[in-house]
Amino acid sequence: MSPTVALLRVDHYEAQLLNERLATLLAPWGGMPAFVKPGQKVLLKPNLLTGSRPGKECVTRPELVAAIARQVRQAGGEPFLGDSPAFGSAKGVAIASGYGSMLEELAIPVVEFRGVRQSTDSPAFQHLRLSREALGADVVINIPKLKSHVQLMLSAGVKNLFGCVPGKMKAWWHLEAGKDRDRFGEMLVETARAIAPALTILDAIVAHEGNGPSNGEPRSLQLLGASTNVFALDQAIASLLGIDWRSVPTLTAAERLQLRYETLHYPLLDVQDCCITDWRLPDRLMPIDFGAPRVLRSTLKHLYIRLIKERFQNYARSSP
Repeated sequence: MSPTVALLRVDHYEAQLLNERLATLLAPWGGMPAFVKPGQKVLLKPNLLTGSRPGKECVTRPELVAAIARQVRQAGGEPFLGDSPAFGSAKGVAIASGYGSMLEELAIPVVEFRGVRQSTDSPAFQHLRLSREALGADVVINIPKLKSHVQLMLSAGVKNLFGCVPGKMKAWWHLEAGKDRDRFGEMLVETARAIAPALTILDAIVAHEGNGPSNGEPRSLQLLGASTNVFALDQAIASLLGIDWRSVPTLTAAERLQLRYETLHYPLLDVQDCCITDWRLPDRLMPIDFGAPRVLRSTLKHLYIRLIKERFQNYARSSP
């Protein structure tokens, strides 16, 4: 059967509207109870790229994560939030990105990802180092932000799961595999296969176009997307944006691994109903690979933010 991709118009992030539209978005599968059973631990995996560019729509909006968390709770699940940002801690970036009041109101714990060696069936990557917390969750709900990307052309469902690679291991993957776009794309696909999210819900109500993942500009698309198949969702999104899938390393890797589909099933809006003819791609593509000096600088910046800057900010917030 063709994978199902649900697409739905949503024009703003108001809580009641999001709750209603999420119910409609997930109705083709039977709603959130089709994914979450009572007592299950449910990882909510947003994109917490950075807290340093407020207003640029670089991260998944907290209002959407809150709406999903409420539906998880209604289904009897126990949501927790986790990610592995490029710089700093998940909690620090979440708070800097406006998640603080939502996390407190809903009492959602935030976990910092720890690495564990995970075997794969891939001959190219016999094992990957992935988040123990993501692999150990009963359910993973992947909540990416739709963005252009200066290295990979497109950042959506598959790319967001790279955040399940803990700490600075992501930078080392850029060093180890970045010289070969095909190999890097295949690593991202194998990471997504290993994490195996039960559901991906894409935040494209306001997306991020141009020189993403952080140096572009907000773009209102008024769209949510969902699928149980993260590769099918990315395929659909590239199509509606008018992006040639051959230019996206994750999609070309999916094709080689027989994860590209001749047809997709659209129970709500058809992809043709949502076409964007003027999506802004990066001005130019940048190399994927990081040299050793860049990896070292990145590691030192990450440690400074996590061990010094965030601790000072936490102290300042807690002081009377």
